[in-house]
Amino acid sequence: MSKTGKAGILQPLQHSARMMRTVLATRLLEHGLYAGQDAVLLKLAEEDGLPPGVLAQRLGVRPPTVTKTISRLQAQGFVTKQASASDQRQTHVFLTEQGHDVIRIIEKLVRKTEKDCLRGFEKKERKVLLKLLARMENNLNAASVGRPLRTATSDEPAADDTADNHSDNDSDID
Repeated sequence: MSKTGKAGILQPLQHSARMMRTVLATRLLEHGLYAGQDAVLLKLAEEDGLPPGVLAQRLGVRPPTVTKTISRLQAQGFVTKQASASDQRQTHVFLTEQGHDVIRIIEKLVRKTEKDCLRGFEKKERKVLLKLLARMENNLNAASVGRPLRTATSDEPAADDTADNHSDNDSDID
């Protein structure tokens, strides 16, 4: 609890996310994968053949970070780079057969980590949690760029509908 007596959400949310990521990273390391490699591989599983710059943008990281990760994944045999057919200066990153195989391992480890995290939660509680997290993300997107990136579904309140109707005066930070 803060000095004002109000319980905050940021610290427990950060701590839980960090713990989940640490548990997953430990499990990935047992399979020769380093933190961050899973995100690149999973994104390529969704959209194989992305240029490194686009991959970085989709992941929300800097291009040098993706370049280093791609080099390591290539050395491990999980991805390959190919020159673009239309522009030889540009490369595209593709999963190899070994890369496709490791995707199944990553997905299994993610499911196990999520299962461990949500142990004891009822199905309804899990659904509510996902909706609340989506609303939080939408609220933060709206705050950072001035508008929501997603619209609320009919069974979800809009981003500006808060559970306890806090006014802007409740915060000392605008």
